[in-house]
Amino acid sequence: MKRILSGSILGLTLVLTGCGTQKNTTASVEKIPSKASVTEVMERANSYFMKKWPDPGAPTFGGGKERSSNLWTRGVYYEGLMALYSVDPKKEYYDYALQWGERHKWGLRGGVETRHADNHCAGQTYIDLYELDGKKHPEWVKDIKESIDLMMATDKIDDWNWIDALQMAMPVYAKLGKLYNDPRYYERNYQMYAYTKNKHGVNGLYNPEDKLWWRDKDFVPPYKEPNGQDCYWSRGDGWVVAALARTLEITPKTDPHYAEYLQDFKDLLSALPPIQREDGLWNVSLHDPTNFGGKEMTGSALFVYGMAYGINNGIIDRKTYLPVLLKAWNAIVTDCVQPNGFLGWVQGTGKEPKDGQPLSVTKEPDFEDYGLGCLLLAGSEVYKLK
Repeated sequence: MKRILSGSILGLTLVLTGCGTQKNTTASVEKIPSKASVTEVMERANSYFMKKWPDPGAPTFGGGKERSSNLWTRGVYYEGLMALYSVDPKKEYYDYALQWGERHKWGLRGGVETRHADNHCAGQTYIDLYELDGKKHPEWVKDIKESIDLMMATDKIDDWNWIDALQMAMPVYAKLGKLYNDPRYYERNYQMYAYTKNKHGVNGLYNPEDKLWWRDKDFVPPYKEPNGQDCYWSRGDGWVVAALARTLEITPKTDPHYAEYLQDFKDLLSALPPIQREDGLWNVSLHDPTNFGGKEMTGSALFVYGMAYGINNGIIDRKTYLPVLLKAWNAIVTDCVQPNGFLGWVQGTGKEPKDGQPLSVTKEPDFEDYGLGCLLLAGSEVYKLK
């Protein structure tokens, strides 16, 4: 395993065993990186992206097709950029996000009538900017609020039939609940989450036995990976980690569903240390390292984000998770973030291990923005570690 030079080894090892396909993962206890080193990594990667995309409103061409840049992949990037801004408040970051919103007139792909979680993702940043601006521009949140209100005017709660949707939309409902001090947003958020967890697929997309989530109905049993295990897609479970972390951050602890979110968050994280790769990252198929096994950054970064958030907020055991997340962060820094800021080992868009394969340190995925968003979310929480 490569190790970042600034992170010396303290000599203590923690052997983690458990269910899954990699039962003897050893996580070295690394030194917490300096804030300056974490900031440098985030700035380097973000600078590469901003230089490549100087116009934040320009359309994207992922997969050879032109799309407006308020799509979900860019929305995830701006989540990360706002997280970076929260620890490194440079005006250029704020301006870049502001220009993105302005270029899209604070609108959503599919318009206000859209029910698709991917189209709601941009609303997370719109709301953040509205709050940072002192709530002086209600037009910045007009469309996202109207779209969610139209959804809540119906009894339909089964829209999130794939787990990626949780990260795209759950924070929007939570943010609106906080912004307007309206518990109805929190309640609808839970109703839709619970439907995904307990109803979609056969008996929900969450498997309490393994404490992991199937990506969608196509992967619930009897579907199996080549080694006979269930298929748990790394980035898909990473989206759930991020969704729960961001929802917990906003939702009041007095909310009747806060405890369930917290338990689900802790349970999911508990499934990850035993299946961490020796190099510190996670495979795209969490229980089958033989199915397109190898390094993958995005799922790994989301797991780091969740673990660091949990430690920073005192909701998971520091001794258990700090070595795991630092080993992963150091692997990301040394093996994925290149000297020029390009991110290697990023799986392209998709829904399962085979999509976007094969990966490499130099391969450019079909969309490069969401991978950076995942990195910036992780870095923003690693930065806060003490």
